[in-house]
Amino acid sequence: MPRGSTAQAPKGPAATAHERELLSQALARHLPDVPAEVPGGSASALLPILHHVQDALGFVPQPLVPEIAAALNLSRAEVHGVITYYHHFRSAPAGRHVVQICQAEACRANGAEALMAHASARLACAPGSTRADGAVTLEPVYCLGLCATGPSAMVDGQVRARVSAATVDGWAARFESTT
Repeated sequence: MPRGSTAQAPKGPAATAHERELLSQALARHLPDVPAEVPGGSASALLPILHHVQDALGFVPQPLVPEIAAALNLSRAEVHGVITYYHHFRSAPAGRHVVQICQAEACRANGAEALMAHASARLACAPGSTRADGAVTLEPVYCLGLCATGPSAMVDGQVRARVSAATVDGWAARFESTT
């Protein structure tokens, strides 16, 4: 959205008071003090603001997209494009357990494709989605930095090396016992 133009009222569900407060905090913390004559200057705060919101909520709620866009003089499409481009950002809450299996070349050479298929079947969750009961989110990721010890995965924020089908079976059993 060009500087000086008026933002349109957001369409769709409204952000909650908590989400708006969180956005206000993110803007106060991350919006750089850029003179209005610098074209697109406020856009540099988009990634830090998205990280701030996601770190606090676990995802970036859809109702905040138009509000973020208006605050940064961006279009909703630009904000949505960044959220969907980067695999790190979620637009919906993740499951109680998050399993990310590396699909980069080194891990694929060591069986990551078959491992993802096994995880999908064993966890009853399609790659890139959250199981209906909210217990598990299964995601493909691209490089966890353990190329020499692949296939690798990250489970609930902890990186794992040399993951096998038996390892996945152990996770599934643990997840089911805590559900």
